[in-house]
Amino acid sequence: MGTDENSAAKEKKNAAFLSLLAAIFLTAAKLAAGIYTNSLGILSEALHSALDLLAALVTMFAVYISLIPADKKHTYGHGKIENISALAESMLLLITCAWIFYEALGRLTGKDAPVKMSVWALVVMGLSIVIDISRTRNLMKVAKKHNSQALEADALHFSSDILSSSVVIIGLISIWLANYAPERFFIKTVLLNADSFAALIVAVIVVFMSIKLSTKAVSALMDSIRPEDLAMLEKSVMNTLGVVRISRLRLRQSGDESFIDMKIVIPFDYSLQEAHNVTKDVEEKICAILPKADVTVHYEPEGQADDNV
Repeated sequence: MGTDENSAAKEKKNAAFLSLLAAIFLTAAKLAAGIYTNSLGILSEALHSALDLLAALVTMFAVYISLIPADKKHTYGHGKIENISALAESMLLLITCAWIFYEALGRLTGKDAPVKMSVWALVVMGLSIVIDISRTRNLMKVAKKHNSQALEADALHFSSDILSSSVVIIGLISIWLANYAPERFFIKTVLLNADSFAALIVAVIVVFMSIKLSTKAVSALMDSIRPEDLAMLEKSVMNTLGVVRISRLRLRQSGDESFIDMKIVIPFDYSLQEAHNVTKDVEEKICAILPKADVTVHYEPEGQADDNV
C-alpha cells in the first residue's frame, strides 16, 4: 500500500479501537449503575452498550479484514465485509429491543420493581453522553472520509445512545419528582412509571436506527447506487471532448473503493491514438469525482456501437 493508503488504514483502525475502549468502559459503568438503582432505563442502556461492545468488536474485525488487498479469490477486494458487519450489528440491536419491550411492558402491567434515584446514576449517564458525542463525531468523520459503512454503523449506534441516555436521565429525574407529588394523583403514577416509559422510548429509537442501518447495508450488498451519483458521473463524462454518448455505465462499491465499467461511443473517424486519449480523459474525470475508483472504459466508433452489449 502507498503512503495515503497506509494513513487511511491506520486512521480507520484507530477509530475502531477507540470505539471499542469506550464501549467497554460504558458497558461496565451503566451495568453497575443499573444494578444499584434497579433502573430499567439504565439496565436497558447497559444491555444496549453490551451489544455495542460486541458490535465494536465486529466493526474492528471488519475494518481489519476490509483492508486486506484483493486476491485471486476476492478480485474486488474485501470491502463488502463492512456491509455484512453493519447488517449483523443491526440484527443485534433488534434483539436488544425485544428484551427491553418485554421487560418494560411487564413493569407497566404490574411487575413490582421499585427504582432507586441516585446522583451517581445521573453522573454515569451524563458521562455516557459526553463520551458518545466525542466518539460519534470521530467515527462519522473517519467513516465519511474513507466511505466506511462499518464505522458509520458504529457512529449511528452511538448517536442513538446520546438520545436514549438523555431519555433515561429524564426518566430518573421524573422518579425523583414523584416523591413530591400528592398521593393518589395521576401525575404521580406517570412519574413513577417514567423509567419504564423511558426504556420503551429507547427501544423505539433503536428499532428505527436498526431498520435504517440494515436497509443501507442490504442496499450496499446488492450494489445499489444513488441516482444522483450516476447522474454526476454521466454529466462529467458527457462534457469530455470526443464522447458522443454513453451506452453503458455500471458502478459498484466495495468498502471505500469504487469499480466503474463504462462503454462510450466516439466519432467513427477517430484514430486509435485519439480514441485512447478520449478514454484517458474519461478516466481522469471519473477519478476526480471518485478518487479511489477502478475504472474500465470501452469505446465503440459511432455507427458500429451495440448499445445492448
